[in-house]
Parts: sequence; structure tokens; C-alpha cells
Amino acid sequence: MSEWRDYKLGQLAEVLSSKRIFYKDYVDEGIPFYRSKEIIEKTQNKSIDEPLFISEERFKKIKKQFGAPSDGDLLISSVGARSGIPYLVNNDGDFYFKDGNLIWFRNFKDELCSEFLCYWLKSAIGQFELQNMMIGSAQPALTISGLRELDISIPKPEEQKSIASVLSSLDDKIDLLHRQNQTLEQMAETLFRQWFVEESDESWEWRQLDVFVDVHRGLSYKGSGLTDAANGIPMHNLNSVFEGGSYKESGIKYYKGEFKERHKVFPGDIIVTNTEQGHEHLLIGYPAIVPSNFGEYGIFSQHIYRLEIKSTLSNFFLFYLLKTHDVHEQIAGATNGSTVNMLPKDGIEWVKFRLPPQVLIDNFTKNASDYDEKQVLNQTQIRTLTALRDTLLPKLMSGEVWVEPDKRAKKEEV
Repeated sequence: MSEWRDYKLGQLAEVLSSKRIFYKDYVDEGIPFYRSKEIIEKTQNKSIDEPLFISEERFKKIKKQFGAPSDGDLLISSVGARSGIPYLVNNDGDFYFKDGNLIWFRNFKDELCSEFLCYWLKSAIGQFELQNMMIGSAQPALTISGLRELDISIPKPEEQKSIASVLSSLDDKIDLLHRQNQTLEQMAETLFRQWFVEESDESWEWRQLDVFVDVHRGLSYKGSGLTDAANGIPMHNLNSVFEGGSYKESGIKYYKGEFKERHKVFPGDIIVTNTEQGHEHLLIGYPAIVPSNFGEYGIFSQHIYRLEIKSTLSNFFLFYLLKTHDVHEQIAGATNGSTVNMLPKDGIEWVKFRLPPQVLIDNFTKNASDYDEKQVLNQTQIRTLTALRDTLLPKLMSGEVWVEPDKRAKKEEV
């Protein structure tokens, strides 16, 4: 096993911010620039729906004077509750980033592999060090000077590259499975839109959703009731739904307090968010289907509704119906509130839609169910690979587990 050496991070890479971009520099199209929000979305493999731009002329001027991130550079979120999330620049082409909430690492010395640093910052060791050096309480923040003085222990570069290669191969497999699942869901969504929106028949009768669905309120709970997976039952909550719909497994919470039978939720049930900070309608009113991997049942919080189908509709039909533009516009129009936007029950119950023939609903449900089975298999693999990666990460970063350097790669470099 190789010897690990101690450094200050500032000894191994240049740590700096960017040239400030003002609102007057924004243009409708050109070179994209990212804030902390967009960088965090990119680490989660999300597409950026509304990118911001500066002109190509402005970008070239900034790049010439101050430089711009390139492949192998690293950015890290530095302000707020989501500080300390690293992003390794890779095949992005030309882009820039707004200073203030991001810190930039570049010009890495030969002793440090930037991909290894990215994984070290993600690990429990790196996150512990970052938490200890944050300043502020209400708004925690990382500083350039603090990061330059951050202590880091690293093996030889060739071993760093081997460690990063092991972890990135797992991440690549996980990302591929996520993309496959996104494609499968898009296929079902496209089929729904084709059959029930683009090819809808004017003879189909307009109906109101409350005829087919009961809307149930979730559990109003106190934070003291939250616990870990070993001591509580799964509680599906606002963070269990992605913006735009679909289930987010990483958002699950666990609860050990009292609840009633009506607060239970079961695999296959539809949940819908009823709360959102602000009024952008990116999350509120969007649905998810509860997966089976959290057990036979869980509970759901007051920030989401559970929809119980009474007749005719299927959970897959209802899920994709609630994601359509027309239906979500109806739901968004029923929301209210100042700082926190709220969706009342009747905002869902009063939704109107054209009811297709039962045979079409049944045929769509069969197709969507086939897609869903493939997604479930992929999600099982994702959980297995993620657990393996998360188990290996701290062991590799502490030297507990050793990876032999790839001698072939080392020979090629020479």
C-alpha cells in the first residue's frame, strides 16, 4: 500500500471565484452561465430548463482576462444549506459561472487528481472537514481562504486515478440506469399524450376528477417524531416528489410517532404535492407513484395528498393525466398563498378532463405497466450499485481499502 501525504488544498490547486456578472449582462441567447442552483442540478443529472446567458463577445472578454472553467476543473457550492456539493467539469464546452455561491478549483498540481478530489469532497471525510470550516449560522458558507487551508491526505497520483476510476465506473452505470428510466417514463408520457391529448375525440365526455378519485390529507407531524430507518416507518413527504413529477427515493423520511389508519399509503398509490415555496409551480400539484421498495406500507405527510381511485381510472392513467399541461394549469390556478403556495383539496377534485373509452385506458395501463416493470428492475440495480459505491467511498478515501494502480495506464502516460 502506498504512503499517503498531507497537504493544504491551496498547495495543490488554485482556489478562486469568478468575474462578477451583472443583470445588465444577461442576454436571451449566447454562452450559458451557471449559478449554484444549476450546478447542483447538474450533479443530479437534471436538465436545466431555463438557462441564463451572456453574449459570446462578453464571454470571450472574460475568458481572456480571467479564464473560464474547462474539463478537469472543479466547482463547489459555497453558500446556504446546500454548501459543499462538488461538480467536476466534464465535456461541457464553453460556459461560465456567477461568483458568490460557487468556488472554483483549477490549475491542479501533478500531485492531485481533480476527479479524486471531487470524490474526496463527497465522502464523509471531506464533508466533515467542510462542515467544520464553514462560517455563519443562519447562512453557512465556505470561504476561499478556508478552502486553501483545508487539510487533505492523499496517496500517489496513480493510486488516486485508480480509486477515481473504480468510483466513476459505478457512477457511470448508475447514470446509465437513471437515463434508461427517464427514457421509459418519457415513452409512456409520449404514448399518453398521443392517445389522450393529440388524438382525443370531441365525442369524449368532459368529466370532473372527484367522480373518480378521493383526495386524502396527510399526517401533520412534529420534527421530534422523525427518526432513522431502523426505528421508524417510511414517511413520504414533499421531498419525495421531483419537480415536474415522479418519485424521488432520496427524499424519504422515517417516523416513530402516532398516526391513524387514514395516514397510511401503499405501493402503487398516487401522491400529489400540495405545498411550494414561491409561485413558480415547479413542484406543487405534481404526482408520483409510491414505489414498493419501502415495504408494505408507509405514511404520508400533510404536505402531500394521497389519491384513492374509486372507479374506471388506473394509477398509471391518473399519474400521466396529472402531468399534462392542461391539467396542471388547472391545478396551478387553484393554488393560493403569499410566501408559501398551497393547493386545496378541491384544486384537484374540480379538475376537468375528457374521459376516453375504457378499452383505451386499459390498453394504455398495460403498456405503462410494462415500462414500469423495467424501471423497477433498473431501480433495484441502482440501489445495489449506490450502496456499493457509498460503502466503498469512505474506505477508499481513508486508505482502509487499497486499489492497485493500473500499470497499463501508467505505462501509456510515460
